[in-house]
Amino acid sequence: MKSTQRRPGLIATASVIAILGLALTMGGGWLIALGGSWYYACTGLVLIGTSWLLLKRKPAALYLYALLVIATLAWSLWEAGLDWWPLAARGDVLFIVGIFLLMPWITRPVLAKASSNADTSSSMAAIRHGGGLALSTALGLFLIVAIASWFVDPQRVEGELPGSRTQAVADAGGTPPGEWHAYGRDGYGQRYSPLAQITPDNVDQLEVAWHFETGDVRGRPGDPVETTFEVTPLKIDNRLYLCTPHQSVIALDATTGEQIWRYEPQVEGDLALQHLTCRGVSYQKPAVNAASSECAAKLFMPTADGRVIALNPENGEVCKAFGQGKGYIDLWENMPHKKPGGYYSTSPVVVTDALLIVGGTVLDNVSTQETSGVIRAYDVNTGDLVWNWDAGNPGVTTPLPRGSTYTPNSPNSWSISSVDEKLGMVYVPLGNQPPDQWGAERSEAVERYSSSVVALDLATGQVRWHFQTVHHDLWDYDVPAQPSLIDLTIDGQTVPALVQPTKQGELFMLDRRNGEPVMPVTETPVPQGAVEGERLAPTQPVSALSFDPPALTGADMWGATMFDQLACRIAFHKLRYEGRYTPPSLEGTLVYPGNFGVFNWGGIAVDPQRQVAFTTPTYLAFVSQLVPRADDTTLYVQGEERPEDSLPALNENFGAPFAVKLSAFTSALGLPCQAPPWGYVAGADLTTGKIAWRHKNGTVIDSSPLPLPFKMGVPNLGGPIMTAGGVAFLSGTLDYYVRAYNVTNGEQLWQSRLPAGGQATPMTYTGADGRQFVLVVAGGHGSLGTKAGDDVIAYALPNGGK
Repeated sequence: MKSTQRRPGLIATASVIAILGLALTMGGGWLIALGGSWYYACTGLVLIGTSWLLLKRKPAALYLYALLVIATLAWSLWEAGLDWWPLAARGDVLFIVGIFLLMPWITRPVLAKASSNADTSSSMAAIRHGGGLALSTALGLFLIVAIASWFVDPQRVEGELPGSRTQAVADAGGTPPGEWHAYGRDGYGQRYSPLAQITPDNVDQLEVAWHFETGDVRGRPGDPVETTFEVTPLKIDNRLYLCTPHQSVIALDATTGEQIWRYEPQVEGDLALQHLTCRGVSYQKPAVNAASSECAAKLFMPTADGRVIALNPENGEVCKAFGQGKGYIDLWENMPHKKPGGYYSTSPVVVTDALLIVGGTVLDNVSTQETSGVIRAYDVNTGDLVWNWDAGNPGVTTPLPRGSTYTPNSPNSWSISSVDEKLGMVYVPLGNQPPDQWGAERSEAVERYSSSVVALDLATGQVRWHFQTVHHDLWDYDVPAQPSLIDLTIDGQTVPALVQPTKQGELFMLDRRNGEPVMPVTETPVPQGAVEGERLAPTQPVSALSFDPPALTGADMWGATMFDQLACRIAFHKLRYEGRYTPPSLEGTLVYPGNFGVFNWGGIAVDPQRQVAFTTPTYLAFVSQLVPRADDTTLYVQGEERPEDSLPALNENFGAPFAVKLSAFTSALGLPCQAPPWGYVAGADLTTGKIAWRHKNGTVIDSSPLPLPFKMGVPNLGGPIMTAGGVAFLSGTLDYYVRAYNVTNGEQLWQSRLPAGGQATPMTYTGADGRQFVLVVAGGHGSLGTKAGDDVIAYALPNGGK
């Protein structure tokens, strides 16, 4: 009785180990039945054996556990190599339990029992120290390997990008060096500035020059779930122009950050949209011989109720002469299926000397009765419709007569287009026809242009060429990013190229004159076996320059502990997954890369002199499961609890045979089931198609329960910029920082804490005081869960770095 009272800690410990062992044995058995690793079931049995030996107060318990630690270390190295985070997930629980087993309240009762049974003093000494020494040695070895892994980064690629290989290149449209006239700085969408005051040697001296708060913060009554501050401001003369999520347009002094004017467009209708955002306004410079009249120059603001408003940059007043005296274009004209939130232009429109070219977002997975994804060109001075190109009726580009409508449900362009006025083409990135995961009823015309970059003739709107990045897209791999136009030197010849980033990780490099690949593109066989009634493309295009990640395996599953890692392995083996382009299925398909995209609307930055790209690849797996529909009214995905007046019924796919359940592939703890890193910065040579360097980027300080700055590499949403000074800037990571990098080797040079999520693309310009400013917008992103804000922050070198 006395002996029992002295060992409650031993009994409790043995009981906990038994419970852990039972859980691993049962879960591991399930995993084995699914074709997965035997490790977890075997470990569970060893833990149960350890528990039994502890209750018997046998020193063999410590020996057995030491053997388990060594076996786990060997298995971990075999599966994951010398990589800290996978090692930690496999060994953290066992290491902690092992430390606990060395505590006196465990070792004393065990060794006391052993001592009483020993025949000689020498054997007693061996028993006293042997088990503890074996376990201590095993744990020490695990610790040494773990510490060694802190200094190893298996995913890191080291190298350098080349220096300048061509003379300074004039900006498209003649943008002055210190200004930023379009979303990507100019019509070429390069996100490159010729400014060089900030360099790798002085960028760490950057400090806040001014800080402006717009007053527009997420969370107003009636807001949708996804309200985002994604704007990249324009800089013209000494003014900045930007828009806010709730559609305000603001002009600031570029040097001081003081507000000059503010325009509120009075958006009509219900704002409970799919999402509420504005990525930027567009600028029409005055014609060379323009008379000094009202609105010789214009700003164009797309609004959430389907308009494009023309504003006077001088005072923010509406240009009344534009749009047949209304001051705006009504994008709902000739549109089918008009409904609040069903269509608007979330991205800035394209402006040329003569035209205003507009696309818009169409709800992806609500129904088969959505509006059209038509691309339209208007007279930049009057607002009159000049041509319209509808992927569902591509041959007819003359304006539709009154009473006619564009093709419902045709592929849309929600992202940013680029333009080459010398070649006379606008380059439009297209999505696919909704619903995204069901395409059996798509027309031949729709199939031809879905998920393509399409070059349209500026004068007529006719297709000059198109390149399809995904055939019969069933994965929401719409072309998300603005094409970057750059002249490349290939085999001694100058080629006017277009670089198109995609969600699946390709950088397709095409001759922008004719759409022919500049870098090889290979049609690669892909998984087959669609649901009944669906069809699949037998092959998909893969570029020679690709950031497509290796296919996932069970060994790539991850978690905070071995238990949620086990759960992720079970989930992985239950899903259908045969690599990229595994088709949607009834049992659930793992989609990797997921529709969040390796690249999204932030795109990439390209340097026209060095002919290189600064990129921000992101890797997250998603799950897509088709749900058969019996009718066109039942809510299969959102559930009957959904309020009747909420908009829209996302992923219900009314009119299609299937609804779809979409989610990130995460554990019960909300962590990605795949091992980190989840986000990188990487540099690529566009003339060779080689990735020169790649580094994991960002920490989990703002996305984990404990605010610890672990550099795990986190997703990015929002693009980078590059400068002639050899510095790149990025603010879109899930942690709240703006960072600067050396373009040559990718080294991080500087960072500054932001007050909110920075999911927007920065820009840079010269102020009236001669200093180079770097401008960052920090407003957060609703669907990502990053902190909301209304902050516009400008950084500069003190005294211009002098």
